[in-house]
Order: sequence, then structure tokens, then C-alpha cells
Amino acid sequence: MKLFSAEEMKQIDAAATKEFGLPGLLLMENAGRAVAATAESILEGCSNKRIVVFAGKGNNGGDGFVAARTLLDRGAQVTVILLAEPAAYSGDALVQLEVLEKCHPFLFTLCTEQDWDKAAIAGELADLVIDGLLGTGFRGELSPDYARAAELINSLAAPVLAIDLPSGVEPDTGKAAQGAVNADVTVTLAAPKPGLYLYPGAEHAGEIMVAEIGIPAMLLAEANSKNELITQSLAKTKLPLRHGNAHKGMAGRVAVLAGSPGFTGAAALCSYAAVKAGAGLVTLLTPLSSQNILAAKLNEVMVQGLIERLPGVLGGGAVGDVRHWLEKSDVLAVGPGLGTAEATKEVIRDILQGCGKPVVIDADALTALVGHTEILSKMKCPRIITPHPAEMARLIDAAAADVDARRLAVASRYAVEWQTVVVLKGAPTVVATPDGVAYLNTTGNEGMATGGSGDVLTGIIAALLGQGLSAAEAAVLGVYLHGLAGDLAAENGKIGLAAGQISENLPRARQKVEEE
Repeated sequence: MKLFSAEEMKQIDAAATKEFGLPGLLLMENAGRAVAATAESILEGCSNKRIVVFAGKGNNGGDGFVAARTLLDRGAQVTVILLAEPAAYSGDALVQLEVLEKCHPFLFTLCTEQDWDKAAIAGELADLVIDGLLGTGFRGELSPDYARAAELINSLAAPVLAIDLPSGVEPDTGKAAQGAVNADVTVTLAAPKPGLYLYPGAEHAGEIMVAEIGIPAMLLAEANSKNELITQSLAKTKLPLRHGNAHKGMAGRVAVLAGSPGFTGAAALCSYAAVKAGAGLVTLLTPLSSQNILAAKLNEVMVQGLIERLPGVLGGGAVGDVRHWLEKSDVLAVGPGLGTAEATKEVIRDILQGCGKPVVIDADALTALVGHTEILSKMKCPRIITPHPAEMARLIDAAAADVDARRLAVASRYAVEWQTVVVLKGAPTVVATPDGVAYLNTTGNEGMATGGSGDVLTGIIAALLGQGLSAAEAAVLGVYLHGLAGDLAAENGKIGLAAGQISENLPRARQKVEEE
């Protein structure tokens, strides 16, 4: 499902009117009716239910007027609260306000303290509050009256239904103004917006429902959006097939370069995740001093020791050994727990520059690329990097907080610049591809914020690469399965979820996608 920025939606609305002759009033009517239908569903019928609509002076308020009128027709007791005098409204919103006034709702403008008192009383008695204050045009901070209205909405016990976006959330970035509305449900119009899925906006959106408002599907399909949601339907199209006569050699041979003394867990988690994600053969290449420990941990994985300069520090001879095993493998995953000694980093860089197989680069292998990101641009094989915000920040010499705040833009920029698939981990994880397309994941939960979760993701993506998917396909599907397996693991509780539980739920996650 495509995601659209505010500017893209503006262009689509204009095209619907200019090219298809659909007037804005009709689209607003459809939007308001969709909001009303959702309100009725939330309340399980709206006859005699008390509903309060807060309406700003833009089109979002106009949608609210239509919803209010529709709910009045269905027997609800509707109070409409204006954030501006009627004379301040214009265009389609003004037309809808004039129609609404003829239906005689309880309607008033927030001008005096007495008006604010009336609004508070109406809100306290409400069964549902509809937020129609601000829409896709919002940027920055809330003005005083809008901030006060949002504060009032947030103080009420009734569920809150937001129109298009919660007021105070920016549509493109998810940046939330201080005091932004906290919605229980958001009815987003025509198509979803990135800000509903990017944090902190996602925390304000509640359940997200997409309402069709009459914009032709072909307009949405042909629109030049570079962002997309990873949904179950999309994930299903990426699933690699396995025929009845398959054998282990046909299911992907994965080489994992990982682990060092004290960090064997990362290597074990990554390797085992590759097994659980469907790889036919997994070979773990690890410093010789870690070999016995990891061989004892892993029954389903072949463990090979590599030449060391010191315990846990790879020597130059390891490069040849790794290349030897790569000749027998379909894909390489490199980095988890491998160590950050300078000699090891040199080995990693040598391996990457000569790698002829698809590769997933994570953790300590990313550290090896700090100051050497030109290697990514020069590599000839398909490659995927899987940084968290702090690792990405080190690669591009930025602050981690800035990376996290601009995760869509950052991932997209460097995926193109490095011609590398970028999996920027976090909430939500972003997958950006060299052609400029970025995907937002829709699975996963806060319980997955635990050590080893990223190592599991690396193993999953590597296994999918080994099963014949392209780098972009493996990243998109891998991220979705990783999050879904985490959601399944969290059925028994989010806090205390261990990374290994994600791996154990991978077969179940895959089956769930298949059954969609």
C-alpha cells in the first residue's frame, strides 16, 4: 500500500477534480460520511449517543461538518465546536458549515471563557469526540487556541476519532507538536500518510483505518509516491517457493561470518535464525577461539574456525578461508559479534571488496565501514546493510537522534548514494532501495527491544537471499517476518521477550503470511 506525502495528496486531489471532474465538495462529503460510519461502528450505533466534533477552519473542519450532519441524521446528539468565527471559514468548508447550520446542531465558537467551559462540559458528557482541528497542512507547533483545544480533547474520557491525522502530527515526518491530540482511531482519507506510522506520530494515531473517498484507484496507483507500507499482502508476494522435490542444497547455502570470545551469542542467534527462516545449509565462520563454544551451541549449523592473530582477532589468512567457503555458499552474512579490533576490521573490508556473492552487513562489519563507506558504492555484488540509528549515525557522521527523527529521508538518501539496500532498524524499520523507494514496516512491538533481535534479523534476511530473492525482496520480506515473529512471541508477554523466541516463531510467521 502506497504512502503519500501532503504534497502528493494535494496533487492527487487536484487531479481528481481537474482530470476526472470530481468536485472538492463531493470528496469532502465522502470523507465526512466515512468518518461518520466509523464513529457509528465505534459506538455500535449512534442513536441518542453524545458526539462532540471539534472543527478547525480548514478542510479538516469541513470533513467534520459533514460527519456531524450525517450523525445527526442517524439520531446522534451532536455538538459542534468551532475554533474560529464562521466568517473565517472559506471554500468547501464554508459551504459544508452553512449546510450544517440549517440542520440545527448545537454549535458554538470558542471565544470566551464561558465557551471553553461549555466545551469542557460537552466533552465530559460525550460518548465520542471527533478531532477535526487540523489536517495535512499542519507543520510546527500548535497555536494557543488549537493547543488548548487539543489539551481539552486529551483530558476527556471518551474515545477520540481523528480525521486524516491527529491534530498536531506532521503528515510527512510523524513529528508531533507539544500537546498533539492522542487519538484512539484515525480515519485517514484516500490513502495513508507516513506520519501515521513514524514515531512519535504513530503513538498519537491509535488504530489506523483508510477510508475511500471517491478518488479513482488509477490516480492513486499511478501517483509518483516513493514510499510504501509493508503489509501482509505485499509480504506474501515475496515468499520464496519450495517445491516438493527440494533438498537442502536447493534451499540456500548461507555463510555467516560472526562471533568472537564473549560475543558468541550474536553469532549463534544469527546462524540459528537463518536455519529457522528456511536456509538449507548454514555454515558459521568464526575465530578459532570461538569455534568449540559455538559448535556446542548449534546443532543444525556447521561451525568452522578461522585463523587468528590473537584470540578473537582475525588474521589476514582468514580472508582466503572465508573466500573458500563463499565459493560453496550462496550468500554471506557478516558482522554479529565479530569484534572491532583493527585487524578484524581490515579483514572485513578485504572480504567485502572482493565479495562476489550477495551479502548482509551488520553490527561490527558496519563499524569496519566507518570512514570507508566508499566500499559500498564500489561493491559489485548485491548488498544490504542493517544499521540501527546509532550505527547509521556513525556511518554518515551525524547524531543518532537526527537519524531517528528523519529515518525515511536518511535511509532513502544513502540507499541511492551507496546503491545499497538500507534496512534502518527501529520503530518502524525502514527498508530503502537503490532506486529511491522506501518501505515502512507494519509488524513488530516494543518487546523486541532486546539484545540479539538485530542478529536474528540479519540471519533471516540472509536466508531469504539464499532462497533466491533479490536484495530488496529479501529485506522487505525479512523485516516483515522478523516483526511478525516478534508479535507472535509477544502473545505471552512483551516484556521479557528474548531474541531466540523470535527465531522460534519464524515458521509460524511464514505460515501466517502464506495463509493471507
